[in-house]
Amino acid sequence: MARSRSRTVKSAPPSTPAVGVGMEASGEFTGKYLVLLRDDGVKEGLQAIRDASGLKEVCNAADYGGAAVEMAEAERAEVFLLDKLKVAVVDADPSQLAELQAAAAGDKAILAVEPERIMYALTDPVAAQFPLEYLRGYKDAVNHLFTQLTGGTAVGTAEVAAAFVNSAQFTWGLQSTGAHRSRFSGRGVRVAVLDTGMDLNHPDFAGRIVPAQTQSFVTGQAVDDLNGHGTHCIGSALGFQQLASGAMRYGCAFRGDIFVGKVLSNAGSGGDSGILAGINWAITNQCRVISMSLGARVQPGETFSTIYENVAQRALRSSPGTLIVAAAGNDSRIPGTNNRFEPPKPVGRPANCPSILAVAAVDANLGIAPFSNGGINPSGGGVDIAGPGVGVFSSVPDPFPSNVQPSGPGRPWPPRYHSISGTSMATPHVAGIAAMWLEAGGPGTTAQALWQLLTGNARRLTLPSRDVGAGLVQAPT
Repeated sequence: MARSRSRTVKSAPPSTPAVGVGMEASGEFTGKYLVLLRDDGVKEGLQAIRDASGLKEVCNAADYGGAAVEMAEAERAEVFLLDKLKVAVVDADPSQLAELQAAAAGDKAILAVEPERIMYALTDPVAAQFPLEYLRGYKDAVNHLFTQLTGGTAVGTAEVAAAFVNSAQFTWGLQSTGAHRSRFSGRGVRVAVLDTGMDLNHPDFAGRIVPAQTQSFVTGQAVDDLNGHGTHCIGSALGFQQLASGAMRYGCAFRGDIFVGKVLSNAGSGGDSGILAGINWAITNQCRVISMSLGARVQPGETFSTIYENVAQRALRSSPGTLIVAAAGNDSRIPGTNNRFEPPKPVGRPANCPSILAVAAVDANLGIAPFSNGGINPSGGGVDIAGPGVGVFSSVPDPFPSNVQPSGPGRPWPPRYHSISGTSMATPHVAGIAAMWLEAGGPGTTAQALWQLLTGNARRLTLPSRDVGAGLVQAPT
């Protein structure tokens, strides 16, 4: 039956309380639902949705060339099918939802039903106000506490001496990961950055981004980045080796193939349907790495999304195999009063899924960034690896959007460049270096093997694995 589809994604603050299942769109939910279908039973799953809810109008991503879905058409449909992921987004009212949930409990074709949530770009606005001297003092305080509690050595003197700074040639991030001296460049490896889009006119990327490798999954907005977050992340992952502007090199896999998926609006938010459509598009186009500097908060004790975990597992198993890399989140360790510090907040959604590589952020002294989330939830939610995430220099649109804060007021960066902080900045370093490892390992390297290459070759840090996982990502030599 025909139904109104006037629901819209609401860009509410991440702290908005959750709404109950079946309630209308409010806060961090859109009012639609994600339905996980059996891996080998899409046809049966769609029939089960029809039988349970009466919903019939289907928009199938497979009907679009390269899965480049027109999101306006997907939003008008009652059921939006993501063929590679075996996930359907349904526009169900409360009575239809109850039938779907009943079907999930008893029908093997439907495995799970979850409300669609809103995700956010993960730049840290508070860390931007901290000078490097403050962060060094913060690190000293954490190290002292660690030593008192464990009797161990938090950070050795050799590691303290190995502080990194931007040079005329390379960012501190490239130096700390060894990307600047690697003989690998990610040549021929397809990397999808799912974010706020890209400044397609940025001179550092002239000739590297073709229309077939860009797609917007935000209704009514083009791929062009009017936020700045996506352009910055793409720069860290895939920026060129030689820059016409004479700026220092800031990109890791400078010969990787760039796929730009706009899944967050120019305001920096987007629903699961657009993000999952971007993942579906990236897998369809055989991208080997997906970088997602986005997420939503989770509460202590909250488990991971069954939908995203199954999506990540299916991506790992796909041919030739796709690794999803996501930001751990920026909710933690904001300085309190009386020189006390809060414990870390849990790794956010969807990075808290066990099959998604969760990335924390470290500073130029190889200390944990004060905002970086930690692995405190027992069921999933661990940090897997860390990347450079404080004061990261990279590309941005010109003029620089006012809603993205630079790291430090009045920094004299030239137009089209800025330094920003967040686990969002650490994530594309890992994604770009993943492309370099794929080039080093050859096309037969599986996604699971790539995960092991990244974590197995990470630089061990004398910091809790709760905070940095295996350690700081390192490029192949």
